[in-house]
Amino acid sequence: MNAPVKPSKLIKGATGDWEMVIGLEVHAQVTSHSKLFSGASTEFGGEPNAHVSLVDAAMPGMLPVINEECVKQAVRTGLGLNAKINLRSVFDRKNYFYPDLPQGYQISQYKSPIVGEGEVVIELAGGESATVGIERLHLEQDAGKSLHDQSPSLSFVDLNRSGVALMEIVSKPDIRSSEQAKAYVTKLRSILRYLGTCDGDMEKGSLRADVNVSVRKPGGPLGTRCEIKNMNSISFIGDAIEYEARRQIEILEDGGAIDQETRLYDPNKGETRSMRSKEEAHDYRYFPDPDLLPLEFSEAYVAALKEHLPELPDQKKARFIAEFGLSSYDASVLVAERESADFFETVLAGLANKSRDGKLAANWVINELFGRLNKEGRDITGSPVSAIQLAAIVDLIGEGTISGKIAKDLFEIVWQEGGDPRALVEARGMKQVTDLGAIEKVVDDIIAANPDKVAQAQTKPALMGWFVGQVMKSSGGKANPQAVNDLLKAKLGI
Repeated sequence: MNAPVKPSKLIKGATGDWEMVIGLEVHAQVTSHSKLFSGASTEFGGEPNAHVSLVDAAMPGMLPVINEECVKQAVRTGLGLNAKINLRSVFDRKNYFYPDLPQGYQISQYKSPIVGEGEVVIELAGGESATVGIERLHLEQDAGKSLHDQSPSLSFVDLNRSGVALMEIVSKPDIRSSEQAKAYVTKLRSILRYLGTCDGDMEKGSLRADVNVSVRKPGGPLGTRCEIKNMNSISFIGDAIEYEARRQIEILEDGGAIDQETRLYDPNKGETRSMRSKEEAHDYRYFPDPDLLPLEFSEAYVAALKEHLPELPDQKKARFIAEFGLSSYDASVLVAERESADFFETVLAGLANKSRDGKLAANWVINELFGRLNKEGRDITGSPVSAIQLAAIVDLIGEGTISGKIAKDLFEIVWQEGGDPRALVEARGMKQVTDLGAIEKVVDDIIAANPDKVAQAQTKPALMGWFVGQVMKSSGGKANPQAVNDLLKAKLGI
C-alpha cells in the first residue's frame, strides 16, 4: 500500500477532510496480427464486419483456438510489471447479454488469471514517487460495437472488434488523487509501448480504463465505490475522478448513501451520470470454458521471454543518470516515450565524446528540440532536425568550434532548411573566434569607448557581464566566451 496520504491530497468538505480511494481496470488491446481465438485480422478501421471469422460471429459448432502470440504478449507485460507469472491459468465464460456480444458470453479469466500481483512505480510533482500495486492481469476477448447513428430507427452491429485480445490490468486501490491516477495510466501506457505489447493509442480505443472511485474519512473503512466506464483520455480520467469524489462527498455530507453503480463521464458537461446499477461478480455466472483447456507453460518458457525483454523506462532512466549525470527530471522526460528515448540514444551514438557531451545533448534534446516541437504541435517522429544533425550541433559546441549562441542560430537554419551542420558552419563563416589577438582587439576597443563603465566595474564587478555582452555582440556571437571572460578580468583588474 501507499505511504499515508499528505494533507494536501485530502479534499476539504463541510464536515472535515475526505480521502479518495481509487483503483483502475485498464483494458489494453494486445498487439498481434490476429484475434485471441481466431485468425481474423485485428487491423483498425476496416469496413464494418470485414474482419470477422465464423468464430467471432459465434456461428454454431465453431470452436475457439488460442493465439500463442497473445499469450506471449501477456507474459511479457506481466514481466514488465514485476508481476508473478502463473504457469497455469484458466479461461472462463462470463455470461451476460449484450447486442454486440454474439456468443451471449465473453471468454475471460476469473479465478485463475495468467498474471498475478505486480507493481508500477509512478513519479509525481516535486520529485516524489509512489508505488501502485497490480492485483492481476488477465486475457479476455473484446466485444463488438453497436452503432446507433446510422439510421433513425435501427441499431447496427460491427463485429470487427469482436474477439480482439485484451489484457485487463487491475490495480489495487492504492491511488489517492487524480494526479496519481493520471501518472499511473501514463506510466503503464509507457511500459506497454516499450514492451511492444500494446500501442497505447487511446483515440482508437487500444487503451481504455474503468475508474473505481470511493471516498472515506482519512484512515476510515472503505466507502461504497462507483465505476466510471470506458475512459479513453488521461486528462478526462483526472477530471472525472475530481467530479465523482466531490459528488459522493456532497451526498454523504447531506446524510445520503452512495449506490454502487456504473457511471459514464460526459466531458462536455464535466460530470458523471448513472448508467446502470453495478453487477456483482456472481451475477455473471462464471464457469470454465469447456472448449478451452487450462493454459499451461513452463518456467523455461517464461525465462526465454524474459531474456528478450527490452530495457524498460525505469532501467533506462537509472542508466542515463548513472552514465551521463542527468538530473532525475531530465532523465524522466527523455524516457517517458520510447520514441524520445530512442532519439536521444541515436544522438548519443553520433557524438564524438558521449561521456563529455551526454548532459549537453540532453539539454539540447529537451529544451531546444522538444520545446520547439511542442510549440509547433509536432511529435518526435516528425522532427525536421534528425538525431544525427543534432549530434553534429552538440559536437560542434563540445569541441569549441561554435558558441552556444551560434549553435541556436545553426539549429534554426537546420530546422528551416536542413543540411549538414558542419558544412553549414564552414559555408556561412559561423566558426567561433578563438584567436586571442582578434578577441583582445575587440575587448580593447570596448574598454576604450566606455571609461565611465570601466570605473564602475572596478567597484561593482557584476558589471563585467555588460562588457561580456558588448564583446559578444561586436563579434557576432563568435568570440570564445571563456577567452572573453579571462581577458576582461585581466584588463579590468577584477
